[in-house]
Amino acid sequence: MSESITIEDFYKIFQESERQRQETERILRESFQRSQEEAERRRAEDERRQAEDERRRAEDERRRTEEDARRAEEDKRRRAEEDKRRRAEAERRAAELDRIFAELAEENKRSMQELKKVVANTSREVGKLTSRWGQFVEDYVEPGVVRIFQERGIAVKETHPRIQAERENVAMEIDILAVDDNVAVAIEVKSRLSTTDVNEFKEKLGKFKEAFPAYKNYKIHGAVAAIGVTKEVARYAYRQGLFVIVQSGETVEIANDEAFQPKNW
Repeated sequence: MSESITIEDFYKIFQESERQRQETERILRESFQRSQEEAERRRAEDERRQAEDERRRAEDERRRTEEDARRAEEDKRRRAEEDKRRRAEAERRAAELDRIFAELAEENKRSMQELKKVVANTSREVGKLTSRWGQFVEDYVEPGVVRIFQERGIAVKETHPRIQAERENVAMEIDILAVDDNVAVAIEVKSRLSTTDVNEFKEKLGKFKEAFPAYKNYKIHGAVAAIGVTKEVARYAYRQGLFVIVQSGETVEIANDEAFQPKNW
């Protein structure tokens, strides 16, 4: 038979239970307090870390801003120096070009003066040569004129070189004039004949009798003579009713065929 439990035993059990409860509460309170303290510590640590991160970000941002500003200032300084250098180089080149242009202008002025002298001398020499050449051609053509036109049935008997007229309304010079009693052949002599020469001579023939009224009752023919004349120009003069006189060996001859009918002026 088990021992009976007395009230004192219950009281002891109650006291033990109370003691364990209080111990448990103490432990729980201490654990909770430690948890609170740990949470507070962690929160404080997080805040410290956040503050440190903020400080670092702010510091990084400040450094980046300062670096960007420094770089911008450096770039600005470099651009200013580069612009200054380019302006100085441009001014130097402009000055060099001005100097070169001035030298070229002076050289060109001297060259133009020399050229004018050369042109003037050349013009004088060409004028002399042209005059001598024209005289040579006329002297070469004139001796055969009477013969070649008599062979064509135009009975000229004499020639007159370089006849001139100065009247109120017209001035004219004919290189060679071959004449008979009632017919005359006015001859234009060129070293090299062109269509322009032909046209100008036709205009001259149209005013011949006005310039030389002594021949107003004459039948006037026209002829062009040249050492050098192309077939095209010779055909053109032919169609205008002009005789074409060309070189033939040591003398001259008429190039027009027998069917040619000269124009009368």
